[in-house]
Amino acid sequence: MRTKKLALLGFGNAGQAFSEMLLKKQDDIREKYGYEIIVTAIATNTKGNLIGEDGIDLREVINDVEEYGKFCNKEQLTEMTTIEIAEAADYDVLIEMTPLNIFTGQPAIDHIEAAFKRSKDVITANKGPIAWKFKALEQMAADNGCKFYYETTVMDGTPVFNLAEKTLQLAEVTEVKGILNSTTNFILEELAAGSDYDDIIERGRQMGFVEADPSMDIEGYDAAAKITALLNVLMDADITPDMVDRKGIEDITIEDIKAAENRGNVIKLLCKGARDHDGKIIASVRPEEVPKSDMLASIDSTTSIVSITTDLMKTVSIVEHQPEIEQTAYGVFGDLLRVLSE
Repeated sequence: MRTKKLALLGFGNAGQAFSEMLLKKQDDIREKYGYEIIVTAIATNTKGNLIGEDGIDLREVINDVEEYGKFCNKEQLTEMTTIEIAEAADYDVLIEMTPLNIFTGQPAIDHIEAAFKRSKDVITANKGPIAWKFKALEQMAADNGCKFYYETTVMDGTPVFNLAEKTLQLAEVTEVKGILNSTTNFILEELAAGSDYDDIIERGRQMGFVEADPSMDIEGYDAAAKITALLNVLMDADITPDMVDRKGIEDITIEDIKAAENRGNVIKLLCKGARDHDGKIIASVRPEEVPKSDMLASIDSTTSIVSITTDLMKTVSIVEHQPEIEQTAYGVFGDLLRVLSE
């Protein structure tokens, strides 16, 4: 039985859900792929860092976090920092799930570069590196013979990048459009239904998808990072989020929503990217009125959609229906299976 060693950078909700999947499917992985998966390092900002060259007991770790909010195995606790783990720990695959810095992509970029320098494969759930430095990281992976997968970065576990790579071969992507930020979609829908803004935010926090500070979503920064990631991968755009024409929903009023309603429209925060006549990628994030007859108008609550237009296959749309944390975890899990099979 071959062994594949993982280093998990980040152990929040997604990391814990991913670990649950590993535990649940470990027998299936052994049978289908012929690998024993062991986690040899876990690094976090608040729970402590662990090193276990012979393997870390994921069930014990999950239980410790649930009961105590931190790691408790004193024999495996380490003073090594996250970047030191990326640079020196014993692993085959680095899984980057640290919190997003939407303005720089760091320190996730440094973690990934450290892994590639050691010829280690990388899976990232962090959209920052794909939005800020994708082309250079992709080249670095190729130069060092590394696999580099990132399905989770835009629409959780929805197979957007895999779909384009595996099933749209030789089809040139000419436009990408979608509703990619669930928080703003939820807010606009609830405002249209007559709910109070503060109540909407509080309810979203209780449901687990609205951040303590939702400004990155409301002002369009998250959506800008996501459309950048999509364009970088699907259209070789080589752009960064600060190059996106960005406007969030912060100035949308109930009067705007009612006026759109009277015209038979709804307001959605749309992400778009396409080539202009000179071949340059033009990207935008803006609230726009969408006719109720349009498919985009039906994207409700925390549901997301991306439409990919190509020269050969025309337009293909992918909808992710009200995701939970398991979808995010599955994106990472699916990328791991791809590492094992490819």
